[in-house]
Amino acid sequence: MGSAARSTRSNAAPAGRQSHEARSTQRPQLHVVSNRSANGSAKRGLAAFWAWTKSRSTPLVHIVVAVVFLGACLLGALLLRTQMSSNSFEASRIEQHITMLQQDVEDDQARLAQLEATLPERAQKMNMEPAKGSLSIDLQGYQPAGEGAQ
Repeated sequence: MGSAARSTRSNAAPAGRQSHEARSTQRPQLHVVSNRSANGSAKRGLAAFWAWTKSRSTPLVHIVVAVVFLGACLLGALLLRTQMSSNSFEASRIEQHITMLQQDVEDDQARLAQLEATLPERAQKMNMEPAKGSLSIDLQGYQPAGEGAQ
């Protein structure tokens, strides 16, 4: 005859587990959760940051100086970029103005050349004759009469 399988029942449970009966008799512990405002969490965060800086070898002053320096550099770069953009627009406007003035000068020179070219023809229409002997006066050694008498 074969041996009958023995079944043993005990209330012992493996380590880390509670028996089914023990689990059903325990109730979860309840506690009140307070409504924490954002200001309270910010204060706790600031306190945690302060404790972190105190636990490090770098003091808080060095971190603050570094952050202020980086912020100043960022602001300076922004201002510099804004000024450079403004100067670029101003330079573009001035270049356009210079180009317009150069075109005006070229137009005036072309008109002057055209008028000079038509001058002999117009003079003939008015019955003018070219000068036969031109007279020129040299004023290099000229002194007014009032200064020489003194």
